[in-house]
Amino acid sequence: MVPGEGLAAELRAKAAELALAAIGFAAASPMEGTRRVIEQRKAAGLDAGMQFTYRSPNRSTDPGRALPGAVSLVVGAWPYRPLRTSGGEPSEPGPAEHHGPRPGRPLATVARYAQHDHYADLRAALGVLAAMLRARGWHTRVLVDDNALVDRAAAHRAGLGWFGKNCNILLPGRGSFFVLGSVVTDAPLPTGDPVPDGCGGCRRCHVACPTGALVGPGVLDARKCLAWLLQAPGPFPFEYREALGGRIYGCDDCQTSCPVNKRATRGTTPPGTQAPAAAATAGPRDTSEVDLLELLSMTDAELLQRYGRWYIPNRDPRYLRRNALVALGNVALPGDAGAEAALLSYLQHPDSLLRAHAVWAALRLGRGDLVDATQVGAAEARPAIQQELQRRHEVVTRQPGSRRAPADLPSGAESV
Repeated sequence: MVPGEGLAAELRAKAAELALAAIGFAAASPMEGTRRVIEQRKAAGLDAGMQFTYRSPNRSTDPGRALPGAVSLVVGAWPYRPLRTSGGEPSEPGPAEHHGPRPGRPLATVARYAQHDHYADLRAALGVLAAMLRARGWHTRVLVDDNALVDRAAAHRAGLGWFGKNCNILLPGRGSFFVLGSVVTDAPLPTGDPVPDGCGGCRRCHVACPTGALVGPGVLDARKCLAWLLQAPGPFPFEYREALGGRIYGCDDCQTSCPVNKRATRGTTPPGTQAPAAAATAGPRDTSEVDLLELLSMTDAELLQRYGRWYIPNRDPRYLRRNALVALGNVALPGDAGAEAALLSYLQHPDSLLRAHAVWAALRLGRGDLVDATQVGAAEARPAIQQELQRRHEVVTRQPGSRRAPADLPSGAESV
């Protein structure tokens, strides 16, 4: 028998009981190839200042840094799905709904992975597996959503899936709608077999990316990625505000366009594979959509209480408001009284960053009259405000349902 196979079988059985979608095992040796690719992309500026796993490549690619004496990785995948509304319908909007208004109050969309704290569920499940190992005398450390390990590289090494062109790990027949994590241990366990590439010549994720952030197969330029820009500090880049549409946190377009994900969502997975379970019903702390007018009226404390589990730069709620103002300009109806009141308030806000984004949102809605009425810019010395006013003629008044087509994209190196 392969060393550790009996223990691995017990861990697999327990993982199934815990509703883990997949589990695999890998050696805990340093991931030298992954480290080199991270360093190359960081040197090229593709990280856009992102710290997660980029902060210290030597650390995030060496499981032994997390647990001295590490021998194996137990890698788990936890599924995330769109929540169901009280009426039983999936709450995830279609692509067109990101780019135009909908009836009723202006709403923003939340990426699937962030609608519920799926990482907490994964961490709890892996914690049970770690406890099993400790009960047998082995040392462990659970790493979930942590700078200490590149989760996708661990999952690839463990044979859970292949590196997709959308930069995600795709499980055969099941797609990429999974969060990943590992248990680092000194227990000897068998290693998984690599999964061959399943993307082939398909590049639908590249075509679907609203900003052309996928610059090669499995290569992301974070300077263009909406999911990262929503989490980055400073002004939201002018050139990507239209493309943001109604997103408030995350972007799923490179995943929802993937044929593997589409087949798995429809339940038409190939023989021998398992389709994901049906969408879950939303709970009291889950968030699939955000009422923009409500968010913009909240206090700092209320915002952090409601959305504090999301990554917010410096834990500063102004960045959620910044995102909401851009989304409001993209999805609100120009004559919406609530949107008008919110914009009038933010055009006079003491924070110049928020005033600047309110200027753009008002102009995007064709409401330059609101900017003029509040005399934004009269004797205003703040560079952020002046820049918005100087570019007011560059703002395209929103046409409902419009979307800028992404440029054709070059190929590049494989993903880490």
